[in-house]
Amino acid sequence: MRKKGGKNKVYSAEFKIGVIMDMREHRLGYREAVRKYWDVSYGQEQNYYKQVQRWERIYLEEGAEGLMKERRGKACSASGTRRGRPPKLDKKVEEDLIAENQRLRMEIEYLKKLSALVLAEERENGKKQK
Repeated sequence: MRKKGGKNKVYSAEFKIGVIMDMREHRLGYREAVRKYWDVSYGQEQNYYKQVQRWERIYLEEGAEGLMKERRGKACSASGTRRGRPPKLDKKVEEDLIAENQRLRMEIEYLKKLSALVLAEERENGKKQK
């Protein structure tokens, strides 16, 4: 059994599809497929057995494309969306967003200073009128 915090093995979609297709063509059970594709002891066999079960469920529900999706993370409880890591932004888009963020911060600072000047001028004019 893997220690807590260890790295998980990542299998390619082609490998997953190959295992499922081989199981279906040759009418293999989960344990037989595990013995065929992995060299594991009896204690570790159950982990692979469950993994192959998940792959088959995904294959039957979503087809081969379902095995190509990244499935890390929890789904949103309300809508069941946004599983896995969010896709990384393009470098150009990321740089544009950073530049826009900096411009907006400068604009906020400018407006704060302008507001402070207007307020100070109003106070000064109010004192002179009395």
